[in-house]
Amino acid sequence: MDLEQSITRVGRGRDVSRGFTLVELLVVISTIALLLALLMPALAMARSQAHGLVCRSNLRQLVLAAVGYTAEHDGFYVPGAKDMLDGAGRCRWHGVRPSLDEPFEASKGPLAGYLADGKVRECPARVAFVKSKDWNTSFEQGCGGYGYNMVYLGSRLWDSGISGPQAAQQAYARTTRVNEVATPAQTLMFADTAMANNGDSLIEYSFAEPPFAVLNGQVMTEFRMSPSIHFRHGNLANVGWADGHAGPQQMAELDVTNAYGVGTAALRLGWFDPADNTPFDLR
Repeated sequence: MDLEQSITRVGRGRDVSRGFTLVELLVVISTIALLLALLMPALAMARSQAHGLVCRSNLRQLVLAAVGYTAEHDGFYVPGAKDMLDGAGRCRWHGVRPSLDEPFEASKGPLAGYLADGKVRECPARVAFVKSKDWNTSFEQGCGGYGYNMVYLGSRLWDSGISGPQAAQQAYARTTRVNEVATPAQTLMFADTAMANNGDSLIEYSFAEPPFAVLNGQVMTEFRMSPSIHFRHGNLANVGWADGHAGPQQMAELDVTNAYGVGTAALRLGWFDPADNTPFDLR
């Protein structure tokens, strides 16, 4: 036997050049696909939980900013929209703007001095809000996906003591005082919010609306408001309460057609239980 034949036999015996067969490769790929299928829901849940934690932190910062505002304004909360009637919507708790066609300037808003970088941080859930220069879709843009309890904290719409020809204007321009809130731990201040005004699209909305409208101290239970609390974290919405804590609330089983003729439950807009004004009012 010559040297070449000997080397050939040794090489065949050891089979050092053998690779994966097609069947083995398909088995490996199938195993990896199965592992990914098992892991993806867990990863998605972990990401959702992380977004929820960051969102609650954002809400706590908003509550602390509002409390800081009261300390320098004789105990009164920040106005939600002090020019709601006479200024055509140029002033909001999250910013101001020179005209309706321009975006809100957060750095000039009433809470700017109490927030990091002077801005409202965006909810990390990254809701696909419609962005446009059209006033119909941008009239609340810049609130970060969060809404304020304007009816009971950021105005005095609940106050039956305000009367006269300028009563409505005064009710929006003036606000509630800290010592008028009987149970801060049960009074909503900020929450995840959105509004549906066209089919299945969502726009930013800066107010957490109670189920029933309030005017001159009267709660009008004949009809429900357009729901704006957005249950974007699974079936949960995060809420920041007036005492400084924040936590999730589950969506109540309630379907409402809003003022724009849109069914809201499918868009995860609604209220949590009790689905009345109790979580909003001053008790």
